[in-house]
Amino acid sequence: MNNGLIIMRYLFFLTLYRVSYETANAGREPQARSFLIEKVPSGQIANPRQKEWSDKAIHKYAAAQGKKWQKWNDAMFEKVN
Repeated sequence: MNNGLIIMRYLFFLTLYRVSYETANAGREPQARSFLIEKVPSGQIANPRQKEWSDKAIHKYAAAQGKKWQKWNDAMFEKVN
């Protein structure tokens, strides 16, 4: 029984030691980079057709969302006889 208590104390000490180490060094390391790094910055698009396609997709998505919300509003606020 006493042996289990010693192990728990040891694990607790190691946990506190690790937490204090991590908090002390939190701001020193640079942010981890993603493995999915884009070659082109997000503001620039290399292919003009890609820009056209993305604009078209944005407009179609906005129209679809507008239709969806209009149907939802009609269903929620229809008059019940």
